[in-house]
Amino acid sequence: MPADPLTILHKFYAAEAAYVRGDADLDAMLAHLAPNVLMSQASVLPYGGDWHGPLGFAGFLRAFAATWADLEFLDQRFVSDADTVAVHSRGRLTSRVTGRTLETELIQWITFHDGLITAFRPFYLDTAAVLATLEPDRTDAAPAELGTARSDLSALGRS
Repeated sequence: MPADPLTILHKFYAAEAAYVRGDADLDAMLAHLAPNVLMSQASVLPYGGDWHGPLGFAGFLRAFAATWADLEFLDQRFVSDADTVAVHSRGRLTSRVTGRTLETELIQWITFHDGLITAFRPFYLDTAAVLATLEPDRTDAAPAELGTARSDLSALGRS
């Protein structure tokens, strides 16, 4: 009988953080993926787009690890329903290029089949802040400036 999705995810996330830090190889993560796994990232990100199969997923991980020097999960909450898990993560990432750190949140919609992960669909709280953290020509004040722009939009009923 396959392990339950929450057990699989806890092992996967621990292996992911170790890989990004350079403390582990891909095998610990790839062992939890279905042959047809899909990673679907926001297209505006440097590692954005759809990544198919374990080889595609490995390509995503290399691109992600080339972008971020460190990944730390500060808090995670899981909601499970049969073969689907929604995960709210609050984490801290450090850019390899700028050295800046971003604390942010995201929701992931993750599906399973026969004890293996079949799809990841992350939804970022603030992709603009992610991009500002990564851009070498941005100042550390950029996220605050983005917040001001958001305040202007909220006055118009948009956020």
